[in-house]
Amino acid sequence: MMQWLPAIFIIPYIILLLRIYRSLKRAKPFTFFSAPHVPVSVIIPCRNEERSLTALLTDISFQDYPPALYEVIVIDNNSTDKTFRAASEFKQIKNIKVIHNSGSGKKEAVRCGIDAASSGLIITTDADCRAGEKWISTIVTFYHQHQADLIIAPVKIISGKGFPSKFQELEFMGLQGVTAGTALDGNPTMCNGANLAFTKKIYYKNDGNLHPEIPSGDDIFLLHSVKQQAGSRILWLESPEATINTAPVTSTSAFLKQRSRWLAKSRVYKDSATILLGTVTLIPSLLILFALAASFFNSIFIPLFAVLFLVKSIPDFLILKNTTSRYGNAKLMKWFVPAQLFYPFYVTGVAVITLLKGRYR
Repeated sequence: MMQWLPAIFIIPYIILLLRIYRSLKRAKPFTFFSAPHVPVSVIIPCRNEERSLTALLTDISFQDYPPALYEVIVIDNNSTDKTFRAASEFKQIKNIKVIHNSGSGKKEAVRCGIDAASSGLIITTDADCRAGEKWISTIVTFYHQHQADLIIAPVKIISGKGFPSKFQELEFMGLQGVTAGTALDGNPTMCNGANLAFTKKIYYKNDGNLHPEIPSGDDIFLLHSVKQQAGSRILWLESPEATINTAPVTSTSAFLKQRSRWLAKSRVYKDSATILLGTVTLIPSLLILFALAASFFNSIFIPLFAVLFLVKSIPDFLILKNTTSRYGNAKLMKWFVPAQLFYPFYVTGVAVITLLKGRYR
C-alpha cells in the first residue's frame, strides 16, 4: 500500500484547479452598444519586426474607434532590420509616433512608450499580433464602465498544423484558462503584455517593482505589484472582440527557450498565489514521471501511474474544454490525450533546462 502514498500530493492540484474551473463558469462576455470618448495610447515595443509590424498597424488603422481619440506609439528596441523605417512610413493611422528605445530591452521600450504617451489609459501589445476592428473600443468601454487600474484581456495563438503546433495552442489555452479563472476569482496570477491595459498613473506608481535586472516580465511584475496596492482593481475582460491573436513560436528550440525564460522569472516572484500555483502545477508531473519510471522496475506502480494520470486529467480537461469553447476552438480538444501524455515530460524538461541555465535570458 505504500506505493499509493505519493497520490496524496496531487490533492492540492485538484482542489486549486477545480476552484479555477468554478470561476471560469462564471465568465460572461462583455457587450456594449456605444463606446465612450476616452483618449487611449497603444504601445507597441518591437525588435526586428519589419515583416509583421505592418499587418498589426493595418489592423489598428481599421479600428471602429474614432481615430482622433487614439494614438499609436511604436518603440524600436534597437532593431537591426528596417523595423523603424516600416513604422515611420506607415501613414494610415492619424496619430502615430515612432521612437527609438533610449535604453535596452523590452521593459525600457515599454517605459519609453508610456513616457511619450499623451493619454492616461495605456494598451500594450506585440508587433507580431493581429487585432479585430473592435479591439480598442471594447477595452476602452470596459475601462470606462469599471474604472479598473489594470485590465487583463484574452490572447489566442494563431492555429497551425501538426502536433507541435497543436500542443502549443492547447498549452496556451490552459494558461489563458488559469489567467481568466484566477482573475475572476479575485486573485489574478498571470497576464500577457500582448493584450494588457492599465492607467499611466498605476504604472508610474509601480514601475519601481518591475525588476529591471530581468529582461522579460514587464507584464507579470506589474500585475504582482499592482496586486499589493490597497484598493487597486484588476479585472479580466471576457470578450471575443477584445481578443488579440498572436503568432506561435515557430521552432522547438525557440519554444523551449521562451518557456524557460518565463519560468526563470519565478525565482523572484513574491506573490504567494502565483508561487502556490506554480508549485502545485509541477508536482503532479513529477509524480506521474516517477510512477511511470517505477513501473518499469515493479509492476505494482502501474496502477499508481494510471490513477495519477487520470485524476490529473479531470480538472485539466474541464478547464481546457471551457476555454477552447469560449475561444471558439473546441475542435482543439481532440489533441487533449496526446498532449496530456506529453505534458509531464515537457514541463519537467523546461524546469530542468531553467535550473541548468541558471539565468534569466
